[in-house]
Amino acid sequence: MEKHTKIQLPRAVESLFSSTLHKPVCFETVDELADAATGGREKLEFEVQYDIPGKGLYTEAVVHRVTNGISANYTDVYMRRRDPDTMLIADDLPSDKERFEERMGYPFSGLRKETFDWMKQQKLAYFFFRIGKLDNSPYGMAIAPTNAAFFAMGLAMLQHMVRPSEIPDNQKIYAVVYVAPVFRHTHFDGKQVVVHSRQKDLYEIFSYNLYPGPSAKKGIYGVLLNLGENEGWVTAHCSAVESVSPYDNITRFMHEGASGGGKSEMLQHIVRERSGEVLIGTNTITGERRTIQIPRFCEINPIADDMATIHPDLQTESKRLRLLDAENAWFIRTDNITGYGIDPVLEKITINATKPLLFLNIKSHPGGTALIWNHTEDAPGKPCPNPRVIVPRDLFEGVVSHPVHIDVRSFGVRTPPSSLENPNYGILGLFHMLPPALAWLWRLVSPRGHANPSIVGTGKGMESEGVGSYWPFATGKKVRQANLLLEQIASKTDTRYVLTPNQYVGVWKVGFRAQLLMREYLTRRGNAKFRPDQISPSRCPLLGYELEYLTIEGSKIPSRFLKTYKQPELGLEGYDKGAEILTTFFHGELQQFLTDELSPLGRSIIETCLAGGTVEQYELLIPRK
Repeated sequence: MEKHTKIQLPRAVESLFSSTLHKPVCFETVDELADAATGGREKLEFEVQYDIPGKGLYTEAVVHRVTNGISANYTDVYMRRRDPDTMLIADDLPSDKERFEERMGYPFSGLRKETFDWMKQQKLAYFFFRIGKLDNSPYGMAIAPTNAAFFAMGLAMLQHMVRPSEIPDNQKIYAVVYVAPVFRHTHFDGKQVVVHSRQKDLYEIFSYNLYPGPSAKKGIYGVLLNLGENEGWVTAHCSAVESVSPYDNITRFMHEGASGGGKSEMLQHIVRERSGEVLIGTNTITGERRTIQIPRFCEINPIADDMATIHPDLQTESKRLRLLDAENAWFIRTDNITGYGIDPVLEKITINATKPLLFLNIKSHPGGTALIWNHTEDAPGKPCPNPRVIVPRDLFEGVVSHPVHIDVRSFGVRTPPSSLENPNYGILGLFHMLPPALAWLWRLVSPRGHANPSIVGTGKGMESEGVGSYWPFATGKKVRQANLLLEQIASKTDTRYVLTPNQYVGVWKVGFRAQLLMREYLTRRGNAKFRPDQISPSRCPLLGYELEYLTIEGSKIPSRFLKTYKQPELGLEGYDKGAEILTTFFHGELQQFLTDELSPLGRSIIETCLAGGTVEQYELLIPRK
């Protein structure tokens, strides 16, 4: 530790390092971690194994060195998706989350000691990183078994690994991630568990599994949310993109939503059919396909993929929100890429990678090339729904690395097929315009949506991911986060709000094309306001305004995609049944926010919803110019 004496290491880390059986190894670059992931640069295959009491030697993952990086595949199908119930809180600070002792029946202090005792016997690797991308972002540290270097590599890529020499003198480490995968077998019945302990001088994360989602990514997200909760700002669960029209209009979009809500997809280009046309959707009952002609698409410059900081220091006097990407690399899901040519941009980047990438749940061979459309099978003929690749953001051409103002803030919802025979909440049109107050309500509820590919399903039907769609990753109080979101929305009224479905529009299968067509259309409009004859209040008030007509580059979108009750397979009766499902869900989820801590404006908005408020009433609650 001699060369790190200028860094103020936490006492727990100093104690751990001083009594380990093997001297911990400090890694300074992602390339070093990539080499360690297979047990050495010369090795092409490696099994991540641990001796589990009662089970013997257990293989957590098989790791391959490939021409474009490292490919890891979990042996346990359950480990290939994020479990939504991973977080447990092991401190006494205010929180609405489940406490460790509540679930487990005993204090965490004993397991914490067991964890350190186990780690002392392992060959350990450690490294340092920045938490977020602000100029004053604090520093973090990760400690993991050396044989889990693929996991450490993912964390180092996502959070911007730094060399010890880059850390200012006497800098304190704000957060530490401890990785101890054997405990998911010995203490948690094989489940993914991540324990958060917010101490006075240190935020500790204990990752008891090797899937990066709950800990390397969302665990650090929890640290950012905790910082914001204490200081009065938010790190949004969103992607962001700068879209440039063929006429040089520049429009910047921020797209939020629960996992699977289309965040990564918002950065993708529209793929043409072989005929050159653009497919809007396919009728799931009749098989009819509907296409349009779009001669030229907008130019896309990515800004953020999943997390963006909305800090007071970034804001200006403008009434538009301003944000900055919170990540150094992007954890991209590729389940919609099922063959060559579907996403040429990402395919080119990942095949010809100039830096080592990390592939998860992707079929690979030692020494071969990992291809993002070759998804690992969970069972014969059943591809894993959550294949991933971690890509450094600077590999994307045109990537925007400075703070930007946001013109359109959209929210994506995974919707199911909905018909009169099988009514459901998939009644959203191609997109809807929302008053700011109603946009806030959608973020409080954040439906997780239909057939979510990113997480382990619960089988409970429609579920809420909660405040801002980031609540599963937050450690504090739900109402506090709701107030922060409302302050943000109420103060930035020049940013427009949009609601868009993905997967289905009524009975039409659309995938993610609804939000991509919305992006193309609104980019071409620039800041032009809608004429009164172009939008009208939706039949279901929760959907804000619906479009009367929509034309993109001379191609008219059929009204059945704008007003789903015009689809004969759904009709008014089916639509109203779906609206009832959606309204009941909103009413059930919003009750919990009606506490003394909720702001008066927030209470008024929720009470308006519970009383069956109209779009006009929502407009009055947060007036716009």
